[in-house]
Amino acid sequence: MKLRSALCSLALALSLGVVASPAAAQDVAGRWVLDVNLDAGSGQATFLFEVSGTNITGTYAGVLGEQQITGTIEGNVVRFGFDSPDAGTIQFDGIVDGNTMEGTCEYGQLGGGTFTGTKGS
Repeated sequence: MKLRSALCSLALALSLGVVASPAAAQDVAGRWVLDVNLDAGSGQATFLFEVSGTNITGTYAGVLGEQQITGTIEGNVVRFGFDSPDAGTIQFDGIVDGNTMEGTCEYGQLGGGTFTGTKGS
């Protein structure tokens, strides 16, 4: 009887959405243009993302030339970057909301800052 009661409670919780499920990953695959504001100045960076599961690969084009990037997407949280021979480690940490993204970034020796961007621009 206790098992039946527990199963009924679980079924009720699931039907009411009480049990948390992982957030669906945002679709970040494609071309993104990010406006980057750093301590050292501002500019635009273009990213082409490919996604396999939670892994991101692709390319960066901007003030540091062209670079291969790697990263992850989990739910709406994205993290990606690359190593630049000129500036050091470049890292972006952001939140994706549909076709927009915003967050913080570190551009190695160029300092930190923020970014906003859109997909398909």
